[in-house]
Amino acid sequence: MSKLTYKASYYALYAMFAIILIVMVLFFLGGSATGDSAIPGIDPEMWQPAQTDALLYLMYVLFGVAIATTIVAAIFQFGAALKDNPTNAVRSLLGLILLVVILFIAWAIGDGTPMYIRGYDGADNVPFWLKITDMFLYSIYILLFVTVVAIIVSGIRKKIS
Repeated sequence: MSKLTYKASYYALYAMFAIILIVMVLFFLGGSATGDSAIPGIDPEMWQPAQTDALLYLMYVLFGVAIATTIVAAIFQFGAALKDNPTNAVRSLLGLILLVVILFIAWAIGDGTPMYIRGYDGADNVPFWLKITDMFLYSIYILLFVTVVAIIVSGIRKKIS
């Protein structure tokens, strides 16, 4: 890794740590929500932090940065591999295709039946979001199963050879 890339990632890491630390301190020490930011109908004994929105927005931003970084890194890695060995580069797309297939299968088996949630009349209890939630849960289960099987198989293969 070049020295410039190392320095940039080093400073970016510590800048993100500082931002996360600031938002966490604001969340825990920022007081209780009042006015419009307080959720009506909640037991007054329950604490509602004033800076919950800041914490949620930080998580959205970090999630977006992680996805964008992953996509950009995969594109650069594919481009570099395409120059060196085109066959292996195209074969490396097999993992991405497999992930898309798993997501499609998980979407297909997801249930879109609206749920009865007492006290909730929001707009998110619709088939689309319910199927998305099921898709993510099922894909996590499938990928966790595949990971455990791969660990076991690689351990057995290592012992045999």
